Formats: sequence, structure tokens, C-alpha cells
Amino acid sequence: MSKPRTWARDLALGTRFAFAGGREGWTRTLLTGIGVGLGVALLLITSALPSAMSARDERGAARTTFSSPTAERPGRDTLLTAQVDQSYRSYGVDGRLLQPEGPDAPLPPGLTAFPGPGEMAVSPALDELMKTAEGKLLRERLDGKIVSTIGDEGLVGPGDLYFYIGSDQLGKIADGTYVERITAFENHIEAPPLDPVLTLLVVLTFVALLMPVAVFIAAAVRFGGDRRDRRLAALRLVGADGRMVRRIAAGEALAGSVIGLLVGTGFFLVARQLAGAVSISQRSVFPHDLNPEFWLASLIALAVPAAAVAVTLLALRGVVIEPLGVVRTATPRRRRIWWRLLLPLAGLGLLAPMMGRGNEGGQFNQWQVSGGVVLLLVGITVLLPWLLERVVGRLGGSGGVSWQLAVRRLQLTSGTAARLVGGIAVAVAGAIALQMLFAGTEGEYTKDTGQDPARATVSIMPRHGTDAKLDELAATVARSKGITKAVALRSTTGSPDPDRADQDVNLHIGSCAALAELARLPSCEDGDAFVLTGAPDPSAPQGAPAAPGTTLYVGDPRGTEAGADGSAPVAWTVPADARPAPARKDPIGLLRTGVLLTPAAAPKSLGTHQFAQVYVLVDPAVPDGLELARNASFKAEPLATAMTLTQTRTSARFGSIRTGLFVGATLVLVLIGASLLVSQLEQLRERKKLLSSLVAFGTKRSTLSLSVLWQTALPIGLGLALANTVGLALGAVLMRMSNVRVRVDWASVAAMTGIGAGVALVVTLLSLPPLLRLMRPDGLRTE
Repeated sequence: MSKPRTWARDLALGTRFAFAGGREGWTRTLLTGIGVGLGVALLLITSALPSAMSARDERGAARTTFSSPTAERPGRDTLLTAQVDQSYRSYGVDGRLLQPEGPDAPLPPGLTAFPGPGEMAVSPALDELMKTAEGKLLRERLDGKIVSTIGDEGLVGPGDLYFYIGSDQLGKIADGTYVERITAFENHIEAPPLDPVLTLLVVLTFVALLMPVAVFIAAAVRFGGDRRDRRLAALRLVGADGRMVRRIAAGEALAGSVIGLLVGTGFFLVARQLAGAVSISQRSVFPHDLNPEFWLASLIALAVPAAAVAVTLLALRGVVIEPLGVVRTATPRRRRIWWRLLLPLAGLGLLAPMMGRGNEGGQFNQWQVSGGVVLLLVGITVLLPWLLERVVGRLGGSGGVSWQLAVRRLQLTSGTAARLVGGIAVAVAGAIALQMLFAGTEGEYTKDTGQDPARATVSIMPRHGTDAKLDELAATVARSKGITKAVALRSTTGSPDPDRADQDVNLHIGSCAALAELARLPSCEDGDAFVLTGAPDPSAPQGAPAAPGTTLYVGDPRGTEAGADGSAPVAWTVPADARPAPARKDPIGLLRTGVLLTPAAAPKSLGTHQFAQVYVLVDPAVPDGLELARNASFKAEPLATAMTLTQTRTSARFGSIRTGLFVGATLVLVLIGASLLVSQLEQLRERKKLLSSLVAFGTKRSTLSLSVLWQTALPIGLGLALANTVGLALGAVLMRMSNVRVRVDWASVAAMTGIGAGVALVVTLLSLPPLLRLMRPDGLRTE
């Protein structure tokens, strides 16, 4: 018989034993299928994420107007629109004002009709939020009549908080900047590529999160190895040779892996249906977007069974299966370390040439990075059995009965114990390395804004309006509950020579309280004027100095906007009694230059050629004071931007990658816990008769339970120690690759280690009830 036919026959026979081997065979196949299925489900989810993220980006781009075609005049196909994104507590609530100017005006994606003036179309998630007690204040802000719901094609995800409000006032202020006149919703602007360090973070996140999955799948296909080997010995007794029984064992593993593919597909389909109800940091995906790429799904379908066969054959290399029993040749011969060190050393060799590059050294070779990290993490799985064997081999017979039982069991089956905790060790090592890299590079993507939230909580910037409207806005906000102060400030430009832009002088107009935010005033009352002194801030709008008595043309010195509102530059003289005042940074961190003017000393009729803002300080003792201020701002001026002041600001892309790591780590932890529990139950099931025998001879159940705890705690402790060592080394290498100073965030290291130990402890506690049931006397029954 040819070799392929021989392989096919023996694999088929092994598959038959897996399904027709009685309750024992079914139980082992089912446990293998569940263990493999959990890993397959996570692999399918991971392979589906790129398509889901791409679909989110496409729908988000489809509703933007950054590169939409525009028109200068109203027409049948024109639409006026303005972006009015909001912040509400920890939520980002985005939206637009709409005013169609003709019957063929373009509809935004997800709408079937335009909302009328004062009407709203909202996303389902926003509608649900505003109907809850948590969204009460948001409903007061967005108080239009809800007439429709935005369809899926107009939302980036089911948790998207988005709205459209109909208006009839945009035509009065259409300027092409804040209020656009478009003829279609189109976007041709592609997002810039990730810089090298962010690309490195993405690659490492995927590698570090998927490695534990591969380790658990490899461990799952070896469930019930002891009983399987005893069955194979019986096959030797009836005439099978050594190669044949190995192929039969591979057939059993193949059957379990195929069941795992089916179970994993089922888990994935269930998880996909539930995905729409999950929103993490306002990021969610539609179930129909979670579609794995065909080639990735095919690769998983082929790689998992192939890996199951390869792992089984590799595991049986150290086992001699004879007709009268099984001899594990690996037990008397101590494990060697030299080849186990080659893997992490090879990984370091791949990563070393890329050290010191950072963002200035060009893109990292993704395959080289992935290979180096994989080799380092795989090094944990091959070093842990050697380390565990050496440690338990030196433990003597001292200690309590439970400790001795645990040590003896580990001395006999240290490889099995190492496989059970290998996934946790790999996950912890990867998490530690990523935490170090995130902490080291955070400074590059987290900038100090220079803002001072202690002086102003919010800076409200109206996009249009006259002096009266600005004062009305400030007064409306000041009347809101919880507002300590609200001061309005206007800035404009004047020049002694309208033909020379380099002589422009900045003028800042406001009450004494407002001007005090820009300078240290000796004294102040309405009618005073001050000339700012001190070194100018390079980041602030620069302006020429102005001496008292200088005549300036104020408003729009070069007449660029004279036709927009009918205003023209105003001739105005700097008051002769203007006093010097040293400049101070304003609440948003700018050090201004120019002239400070109280309203009585300021030029009149400046039109709209001015920049206005209102500094608002919220009393932190008043609940929802910040939301009340935002509500008042939106009611008074919907086009105003209410910017919350913060001392630091993190890059959105960096934050998204960190959120992705959090989501992935959560899924991996769930997999680790579930797989470890299945592994633990399989180990207890194999030792059912042994445990029952010990109880029958008088061993206390508490002693046996404690021994199981020791059998888990000792490998976990050694695994976590090894994971810390490898994780710190890998983290240091990655930080050097990113060209940042190597430093260890010991709090994060302790947290990752504690999480890994906590998962093992929870799994052990969950396995105690089955353990107590297995220790009953009827466990000695034999069919």
C-alpha cells in the first residue's frame, strides 16, 4: 500500500476511535474541541477586525464634507451644512446642521428625508442615551423634535452617537468655512499612514495577543494524552506497529481539531451577533462587518488541523508505546537547555539591527519584528518545562502531605503542568513588553497643552457674531447654575499702513476681569487701555508693538471682508494714556502681544472681523456644572465651539491603538481563563480513580484540594517569574528600537503579573466543586 494511502487509512482509523471510542473517547474529543474552538473563535474575530475597521472608516468618510464639491450660489442641488460636534460627559456626540436649498440637495448617508427646522434625526444609540436618566441634560441641549432615525449606512457603528438638526438660519452666515454649501457628500482625502512607532505598536499588539492563542490550541490537542497512550498500547497488542499507532493518535487529534473548528465557528457566529451590543470607549462594530478575509479563514481552517497533527507526532517522539504498556523515555533523561536558549537568542538577533531607529529611521520591517517577538515569546514555552523540571526535581520530601502530593505529581508530569500555564506566561510577558513600550512612547503622543483648567474650565469660541451677541452669550452662560465666572474677550487687528501686514497690531477688548486673564494690571476700570510688555510667545499670534497716540486702521485693514458684511476698516487712535502692563499667559496657554482695551476705549463697528471667546470657570462642587455650561453655550450659539481645557492631550491614533490593546487583552484573558479551566477539568478527569483511591485510603479531601492548589501555584509562580524576565527584556529592546529611554513601569509590571496570577487562582477555585465530586467512592467503579 502506498504511503499516502497508509496515512489516510490510519488517520481515518484514529478519527473513528475519537468518535466511536465510548464515553471516554467522546469526552476527550469534546474537551479538545472546546479548547481548540475557543482559540479558533478568537482567531476568526481577529481576522475579521481589519474588514470591520475598514467598513467603519468608509462610512465615517462618506458623511464628511472635507473634499465635497461646493457651489458659490444656491441652486437646486445645494445643501448648507455646518459641523456642530458636542462633548457630553465622557461621550463624544457628533452632528451637523442641515439646510437644503433645492429639491435635489444631497441627502447625508442614512437619511431618507431632511429634518425640518427644529427637527432632528438621531442614531439609535443617541436616541437610547437621551431617553435615560444619564442623558437628561443632553436631551435638554438637543431639544429638537426627533422625526427619524439614522440608518446603518450613515453610522460608523451601532454605538455611534450622531445627529442631524434641520435649520433655516444657515443661509445668513454661509461663509464657505464654518458653513459650507455642498452639492454631494464625497470624500477623497485618505488618512495619512501611521508613523513607524505606531505601526510597530499595531504589529506588536497583534503578535503579543495571538501568541497565547496558539499556545493554548497546541495544549488543547494534547488533552487526555495518558489515556490515549494506554489505548494505543492495546492496539500494539493486536498487531499495530509503532508508526501506525502514532498515525492513529494523529487521526484522533485531527478529529478533535476539526470539531474545534466547528465549535470555534459557532462561538464566532454567536460572538458576532453579540458584537453590536458591545461598545468600548465608544468604539463598536456592526455584526455584518465582522467578516474574516477568505484567505485568512482558509489559512485558519488548514493550519489548525495541521498543527494538531504536528504537535501530536512531536509529543509522541519521547514515548515508547509497547503492547504491555507505555514508557515515557523523556522522564529519566533530563531536559537540555542549549537548544531552548537558541530561540530567544535568535529573536534578539532579529530585533537588534533595528535598535535606535524610532520615527526618524523609517518603517520597521514588520516580518522581522514579528519573527523576533514570536521567537522570544516561544522561548518561554520551551524554557518553562526545563525550569519547572529543575526546580521540582530539587524539592525534597519535607512539608505537609498536600505539598508532598503536589511535588510528586509535578515531578512525574512537569511537562503537562508547564503546558497548562505556558499560555498565561506568554500573555503576561507580551503584556509587560507592550506596557513598557506604551509608557515609553506615550510622551511622544501626549503633549502638554499649556492650558490652565484652574483658571477656565471651558473656552467658548463663537464662529460668527457681533459684540452684542458675544456679550449675550457670556451673560447667558454666566446665569447657568454652577458657573463661577464667564468673561468675554474679543481680538482684532489694526495697522498703521494697510498695505504692510508686518505692521499689524493685535487689539484685545474685554472687561477688566477679561483683560486680567491676559496681563497683570496695576488697576483697571472701564475706559482704560494698556500696552502689553514682555517677551512674545512664538506660539501666539505675533503682532507689531504700538505706541500711545498711534493711528491704526482697525477691523479689516486690507478690506478683504468689506463686501461680506458692509463694514470697512475703522480709523482709530491708541489712547495717549495707555499704560504698560506685563503680559501673562491666558487660560489656553498663549502669551499675547499688542494693546488691551476696555469696552469704552475700544473702536466701534468692527463688524465680524474679530476673533471672540468666552472663558468659563465651572464650580467643581456643583454636579454637572460643565454640562450646564455647554448646554447654555449651545442654546445661545449652536455654531460655537465649547473647548474643554486640559493640561495634556493624547494623539487620537495612539489612544485608538491603546484601546485596541485593551479590547484584545480582555478577549485573551477570557480565552486564557476558559481554556485553563477546560485543561484543569481534563487533568482531574484523568486522575479520577487515583483521587478516589486516595480518599478510600483515608486521605482528607481538604488535603487533596490543597494539593491541587499547590500543583497550580508552583508552575504559575515559575511561569510568571520567567514571563517577567522575558517581558522586561523584550520591553527594553522595543524601547531601544523606538529610540526612547528605557525605564520600567513597575506598577504596570505588578498589575500584569497580578492579573495572570488572579486568572489562575479563579480557575483553580472554579475547579474545586468538580474535584470534590470526583473524589467520591463511586469513582473506583470500572465498566
